[in-house]
Amino acid sequence: MGKKEVPRCIALEWKDENMVVKADFAIVNASELVTLKGTSHKPQTRDELRALGIIEDGAVAVKDGRITAVGTTKEVVDKLERGVKIVDASDRLVTPGLIDPHVHLIFAGSREKELELMAVKGIPYLEIKARGGGMPTTLKKTGETSTEELLEKTTRILDTMLIHGTTTIEAKSGYEMTFQGEIRQLEIIKTLDQTHPIDLISTFLAQGIPFEYENKVDQLTTEIVEKWVPEIARRKLAEYCDVFCEKGYYNVEQSRRILEAGRKHGMKLRIHADWLAHSGGARLGAELEVVSADHLLFTPKEDIEALTSKGTIGVFLPTTPFCYVGTYAKAREIINKGLPVALATDLSAANMCESMQMMMTIAILQMKMTTEEALTASTINAAHSIERAHEIGSLEEGKIADIVIFDAPTHKYFPYHYGINLAEKVFKRGKLVAEKGRRIN
Repeated sequence: MGKKEVPRCIALEWKDENMVVKADFAIVNASELVTLKGTSHKPQTRDELRALGIIEDGAVAVKDGRITAVGTTKEVVDKLERGVKIVDASDRLVTPGLIDPHVHLIFAGSREKELELMAVKGIPYLEIKARGGGMPTTLKKTGETSTEELLEKTTRILDTMLIHGTTTIEAKSGYEMTFQGEIRQLEIIKTLDQTHPIDLISTFLAQGIPFEYENKVDQLTTEIVEKWVPEIARRKLAEYCDVFCEKGYYNVEQSRRILEAGRKHGMKLRIHADWLAHSGGARLGAELEVVSADHLLFTPKEDIEALTSKGTIGVFLPTTPFCYVGTYAKAREIINKGLPVALATDLSAANMCESMQMMMTIAILQMKMTTEEALTASTINAAHSIERAHEIGSLEEGKIADIVIFDAPTHKYFPYHYGINLAEKVFKRGKLVAEKGRRIN
């Protein structure tokens, strides 16, 4: 496709003023404008996952942080008021802002040596943990790190997410696992939500087991249920309650107690399920009707069916299978069962990847999802998994103007030109916040 002449927005004298669209700017000439129109009322399943609502030679207009018009370039430009700023997206793909609904955001230190042990030498994660490594080392390091250092490091992580096109995330605590530490983590998330362009949806996560509680997990569970959760709820620090229902962490009954406490105190529920083995977490998630059940690597089909019947969203996390687990969630089988699915990075101290573009690439090339399914799972279905689909996840009139312009001619480009950042411009609530790999606002 050759370069087009950018249309000039001139309000003609005969134009009906009631039909004029007001806008601060308009993105025009997109080779593909992925709208996902009409998908805000429920998450997409089966064949619906492939319906992107693409408009060729598309345009979108924005006023005061909201979308005011969507259509072909001619349709939108013909309606615009005089003097609107034009952003030319010729030969470019335009999509809703990417949404990452599973992020372990606040931590100190790194564990790159463990990654090589697992990925290259084949030492299982639980064996590394038994040797004194794993998550407990991060809990200790994070607890010893100042709030100022955590804010600085986490801001850099968010900046990297932003320049790769992520505009909203679900941010978990869980990397201190002390009463004051978890409150501190959630307060950091609240601060960053107020100061960083990315919107952060907060989750209290009962995640690691500190060294001193290795043989006293029931006692830790009681403290979480009776002290931590009520205080977190009283301070309104977390929208969701989540738990690491896995072998070597919280068993099904401990997980049930924590999630029921979260619900009792007004939090909505999520669950880590069947990551390292079949833990029973997905079945518990179905029983409690959690909003999302995440990982699902070793979930049997009857538990997938139970989740489907309860309206839960399954969140695939391609990073740990890609890095060291070696087993991916059975995406095709799960999608065919009718479970709505989303994608997320699972960014954590164990595996660092801020890019939802990379998640789509892995999901397509390794999990055999189509490009359309992966993009839906990274936008509107991800929005449904954090209950924000009425505001974000698609390009429709009235929605928040979270928009990404990618240096790609079509959506098929993600698995084709991978390992680099294709996001050229990122708009958050109608403001240009990143351009050519740099945060600018």
